[in-house]
Amino acid sequence: MRRRRNVKVIATLGPASATRERIAELFAAGADIFRINMSHATHDAMRERIQMIRSIEQEQGRPIGILVDLQGPKLRIGDILDGAMMLENGQRFALDLDTSPGNAERVPLPHREILKVLKPGAALLVDDGKLRQRAVGTVEVGGKLSSKKGGNVPDAVLPIAALSAKDRADLDAGLSAGADWIALSFVQRPEDVAEARRAVAGRAGVLAKIEKPSAVDRLDEILELADAVMVARGDLGVELPLEQVPGKRKQIIRRCRRAGKPVIVATQMLESMIAAPVPTRAEASDVATAVFEGADAIMLSAESASGAYPVEAVTMMDRIARSVEGDPHYRGIIEAQRDAPEHSAPDAIMAAARQVAETLNAAAIVSFTSSGSTGLRAARERPGVPVIALTPVARTGRRLALAWGLHCVVTEDAHDLDDMVDRACRIAYREGFAAAGQRIVITAGVPLGTPGATNLLRIAMVGRNETA
Repeated sequence: MRRRRNVKVIATLGPASATRERIAELFAAGADIFRINMSHATHDAMRERIQMIRSIEQEQGRPIGILVDLQGPKLRIGDILDGAMMLENGQRFALDLDTSPGNAERVPLPHREILKVLKPGAALLVDDGKLRQRAVGTVEVGGKLSSKKGGNVPDAVLPIAALSAKDRADLDAGLSAGADWIALSFVQRPEDVAEARRAVAGRAGVLAKIEKPSAVDRLDEILELADAVMVARGDLGVELPLEQVPGKRKQIIRRCRRAGKPVIVATQMLESMIAAPVPTRAEASDVATAVFEGADAIMLSAESASGAYPVEAVTMMDRIARSVEGDPHYRGIIEAQRDAPEHSAPDAIMAAARQVAETLNAAAIVSFTSSGSTGLRAARERPGVPVIALTPVARTGRRLALAWGLHCVVTEDAHDLDDMVDRACRIAYREGFAAAGQRIVITAGVPLGTPGATNLLRIAMVGRNETA
């Protein structure tokens, strides 16, 4: 199955997409990667869904990526008398460690580490930012406050571990079940990513979710350690002024592309499709903007997990992406964002492959990649022709399903240079990218099968033998 677009679509699984039949429909509609949110999924449900996805993958003959999203250290207030109360603007209100139920004057905040670092005047947000107050001060934005609501502290870096006990249990279960990507929530600093990398130990890609101002401030350091990044606009939009989020999104995408790391744009992209069969015009424009900006992937959350129209939401995202990529201004915008290649042989080869393919109007670039690094370099170039990533490692193909423009095929590694050319031509024809008489551009590393050693570029003609 060949997608007619470069940006990838991620669909979150949940109650509305819990059966094999529904997951197969989502894949057919355009989902390239499936996300399992461990804030809601049990280990048994996660394993069951992963088995379903692998069954569909085998049936379709195409690698499908699986992203297990850890909940992260969620901060919550304690209980309130009668379950809820109203806070008025300007009233005095305290947060303390007293575990007794809250009242009109105070509420328990059972996180000693937060109270240690909160300075007078620091902002504390509750219930996704709906209520706002200052530490040791007054309520700025009041409203109804209920028990166990989540909290955000945008003005402080909290001395808490990146992985809670629940996260570590979920991570181990996800890796054992065969997850391709582990998403780390509420990253504050590069040390959080380093901690997750040690726990993952190379068994999956590590994806850092950028949803705190401190993570934006230290993005370059985080990018050095993370394999991919998610612009998680939900909490980012709570902790930052809303008017700053679009600019931060653009900055994050540009810096990820410069680093050659896949970047996902997520949260509320087609939010109205949770209950309606079509999105708003603003939502369609939001998705289109992410595609124009060069994001590797765009993600559906509740739209596909619990909404009434999960398949329609994926179909709509696919339609918007294909329409944008067919726009006459699209290539110009993408090319204007391109950075110079790094001073390395693999980067030089991939930059040359893009230029040669576009000059010759080649049908495709075919890249042999074992570790996935060559595939990511090809995606970084954002070429104007399709890229087929050939890999002998199934988990590499699944991870690369996240990267812009890569059509991944799991195949044996080439035995020699003749087999390399024959295999590339045959697969390019079989997958519907090239016809007899068309040229393809091939990249590989010699000696063949050497990870990260891309040093060969070859032009080949798809012959009549491939059509037999």
